[in-house]
Amino acid sequence: MADSSSSSFFPDFGLLLYLEELNKEELNTFKLFLKETMEPEHGLTPWNEVKKARREDLANLMKKYYPGEKAWSVSLKIFGKMNLKDLCERAKEEINWSAQTIGPDDAKAGETQEDQEAVLGDGTEYRNRIKEKFCITWDKKSLAGKPEDFHHGIAEKDRKLLEHLFDVDVKTGAQPQIVVLQGAAGVGKTTLVRKAMLDWAEGSLYQQRFKYVFYLNGREINQLKERSFAQLISKDWPSTEGPIEEIMYQPSSLLFIIDSFDELNFAFEEPEFALCEDWTQEHPVSFLMSSLLRKVMLPEASLLVTTRLTTSKRLKQLLKNHHYVELLGMSEDAREEYIYQFFEDKRWAMKVFSSLKSNEMLFSMCQVPLVCWAACTCLKQQMEKGGDVTLTCQTTTALFTCYISSLFTPVDGGSPSLPNQAQLRRLCQVAAKGIWTMTYVFYRENLRRLGLTQSDVSSFMDSNIIQKDAEYENCYVFTHLHVQEFFAAMFYMLKGSWEAGNPSCQPFEDLKSLLQSTSYKDPHLTQMKCFLFGLLNEDRVKQLERTFNCKMSLKIKSKLLQCMEVLGNSDYSPSQLGFLELFHCLYETQDKAFISQAMRCFPKVAINICEKIHLLVSSFCLKHCRCLRTIRLSVTVVFEKKILKTSLPTNTWDGDRITHCWQDLCSVLHTNEHLRELDLYHSNLDKSAMNILHHELRHPNCKLQKLLLKFITFPDGCQDISTSLIHNKNLMHLDLKGSDIGDNGVKSLCEALKHPECKLQTLSLESCGLTEAGCEYLSLALISNKRLTHLCLADNVLGDGGVKLMSDALQHAQCTLKSLVLRRCHFTSLSSEYLSTSLLHNKSLTHLDLGSNWLQDNGVKLLCDVFRHPSCNLQDLELMGCVLTNACCLDLASVILNNPNLRSLDLGNNDLQDDGVKILCDALRYPNCNIQRLGLEYCGLTSLCCQDLSSALICNKRLIKMNLTQNTLGYEGIVKLYKVLKSPKCKLQVLGLCKEAFDEEAQKLLEAVGVSNPHLIIKPDCNYHNEEDVSWWWCF
Repeated sequence: MADSSSSSFFPDFGLLLYLEELNKEELNTFKLFLKETMEPEHGLTPWNEVKKARREDLANLMKKYYPGEKAWSVSLKIFGKMNLKDLCERAKEEINWSAQTIGPDDAKAGETQEDQEAVLGDGTEYRNRIKEKFCITWDKKSLAGKPEDFHHGIAEKDRKLLEHLFDVDVKTGAQPQIVVLQGAAGVGKTTLVRKAMLDWAEGSLYQQRFKYVFYLNGREINQLKERSFAQLISKDWPSTEGPIEEIMYQPSSLLFIIDSFDELNFAFEEPEFALCEDWTQEHPVSFLMSSLLRKVMLPEASLLVTTRLTTSKRLKQLLKNHHYVELLGMSEDAREEYIYQFFEDKRWAMKVFSSLKSNEMLFSMCQVPLVCWAACTCLKQQMEKGGDVTLTCQTTTALFTCYISSLFTPVDGGSPSLPNQAQLRRLCQVAAKGIWTMTYVFYRENLRRLGLTQSDVSSFMDSNIIQKDAEYENCYVFTHLHVQEFFAAMFYMLKGSWEAGNPSCQPFEDLKSLLQSTSYKDPHLTQMKCFLFGLLNEDRVKQLERTFNCKMSLKIKSKLLQCMEVLGNSDYSPSQLGFLELFHCLYETQDKAFISQAMRCFPKVAINICEKIHLLVSSFCLKHCRCLRTIRLSVTVVFEKKILKTSLPTNTWDGDRITHCWQDLCSVLHTNEHLRELDLYHSNLDKSAMNILHHELRHPNCKLQKLLLKFITFPDGCQDISTSLIHNKNLMHLDLKGSDIGDNGVKSLCEALKHPECKLQTLSLESCGLTEAGCEYLSLALISNKRLTHLCLADNVLGDGGVKLMSDALQHAQCTLKSLVLRRCHFTSLSSEYLSTSLLHNKSLTHLDLGSNWLQDNGVKLLCDVFRHPSCNLQDLELMGCVLTNACCLDLASVILNNPNLRSLDLGNNDLQDDGVKILCDALRYPNCNIQRLGLEYCGLTSLCCQDLSSALICNKRLIKMNLTQNTLGYEGIVKLYKVLKSPKCKLQVLGLCKEAFDEEAQKLLEAVGVSNPHLIIKPDCNYHNEEDVSWWWCF
């Protein structure tokens, strides 16, 4: 009877057809669920057979052990657990159709439907447990000292962020699998992801994306030892849900939230090949986390990782294809609203908001709710005592000194117990070591080893410096990261001595390492370093000494100055030194004498000002410098955003404060008697800023000699520059490259050039939008000006007409120009006639650059008639990219032979080929050839010319620099050159060749040259590209 029922109820290949729709992962999951299914009358399904069974074999096993409708019932349950709703619906329809055909009992069909609905509701108990746990946690989280509606207003804003974390990227079409939620300490990352857990459990978040979401906290993970990953996530898993392993076979529907990556005390140094794929195997928890993050274990699962900004770089090294989202905390409007709600007196609120906002760094810190509360709390106390909050908000150190002191202020007759000096030193050592090692969570045993007893910890907990984690046993943290950073800085002030080379010193005690740290490489040290400099202020020290009844030493000042002197004498370029960071630190001191001493170590500074705070700290530090010789400066954004949207009066900060800071910075031009060069580039200055700059340039005490204003927009043209050229008797070099002053600007400059008081010797107008009209003004100025010796007009559309005007000036006896650059000026061979005539009469010009113009062979032949004339004084000739061929090489060779003054000849980027170089080499071999530098870059040369080059190098004792880059000389060519180059008798000092462009054998020969002839440098190009775009050899 049973067999007959099975035959009619279970159509041929019925179950097999459903099993065929399962992919490999789903089939394995089906088998695991089947393993857990038990029928008392049949016993366990034989697992060994099921495990190896193919789809057809599995269908037959199901028929054998679950006859009739039981096979369908078991299958439906499993499909339900696997959340395969479509299969369940289609199976139900087939069951109903079969029931109508053979007339089954109605009760049986009803039972099957109930089974299906029951299994589709799987996971309810887990969700209930998560709701219970995280609802309690969420209720605990409230913004310190604020009404609930304010807190939930912030939560609603950030909840929108949560909803879209895993949205498809509209640009790439990819859906992120790993999302990193980063932000400052205390900004609300943990609160947000806990809310995500609650919302998911309540069915309002990620319902279509993730079937299960698991929460892993760094503090808890740190305390765990060996276990499997399945065990790791089982903490909140109800036993009524069945084995957790069952859901692991659907990893694409799982989300793992890893909260507080920055608190994980793991090195993550395991090689990838050694990581674990099997989530059932037991391993150290650090091993499991590394395997999960690096997508070796459960690669299809999604991850949401929270971390502080200071550790995002370490996390990035572990992740692949991750998407970063930054949680910014309270907006400016939210901070303003908070402050106005905190203070009942609106005048006080306005005063505090204004004071905080005047320090951009401090105001940015207040994006963190706890910091904003702490600032308001201590400022309120200060105002109640009649203190000046403006001074307190001047630096971050001043504010936190005030806050820390407030923690030990007697309240309502009671006074917190003060730590003794030994306890305070131990606390500061714990803080410092933690900051250096990025350890922010301390366990009872760790604290004991570091010297803090339980009594010490309890005392600091009473003072709200340290707090115990409410959820995770034995976990202690500083109440905020900035509190830990402040006490870490105090460690250096409490340290007894700073003897050099002390073998007992630990790494975190090394001041030099701290000073050399940068926000890019060591972001975790940045704020501690700022606090340390801030504590060099005597007022801060006295305040802390009164608070803690202890003695702090300022001997560290001299030690820091020694470290800065070493840094100033190092090989670092100004841009590598990170002056903005140094200025931030020096500003914290508010100690003018110390800043002046510190900056004596740096004769040259380079800074890029793109925020108001950058301008504030730079102006404050630079105006106290007395030994600066060069300032390289870029100012963007600041003057474009003077007027900010705020409820405060507009004169509170923006326009007036920015103008005042800019005035301070520019005052360096006349207060620093050693300053000789200002390089202001890529800057956007408004009219008032320009007026201030030019006013300082005209100051009688301004000793500036070199002024570079590259890529600058001049609101009122060049009239102010022209006036400065007349009034400033020291200014000899002016570079306006890329500033687009046009012909009208040149007209103003030329008026100044014609003035007898103008002392300018070098003028660069490269890429300034000049045309033929501007050349007319310049030609007249060159005739009347006796001092201008160097003029660069590169990258202007002068044309043949413009060159004619310049040529007319050159042949005038009054013209004293020594160097003229006409590179990329859009003229043709016609200009060669004008230049030829003028050069015959000109006795002063020694350097001429005609590169990247359409001269061609005919034009150069005309010029060569002048160049080889005995009266031609030209020493440096640049003809790069002038569309030349070997047809002009005989004329060039004649110049080499007949002009005894010619020292440099650059013919790069011309199609001279081997035949042309052979002609030139014949001239180079003559004893009366005086050429010292020869440029043959990208001239179509092969190995065929290398013998001629070798012969020339043997005979010529004056040639010291030669460029052969971007030619296909090959191994054969290098072999020919090698014989000459390796000899110490070879006078060549610099050879332009890219070693990597040759095969291995040729590279070995070039390396051998370096050994045999150490005086010869072989380089592909100059390492320091010259801004004025001069010849290759000037870089050496």
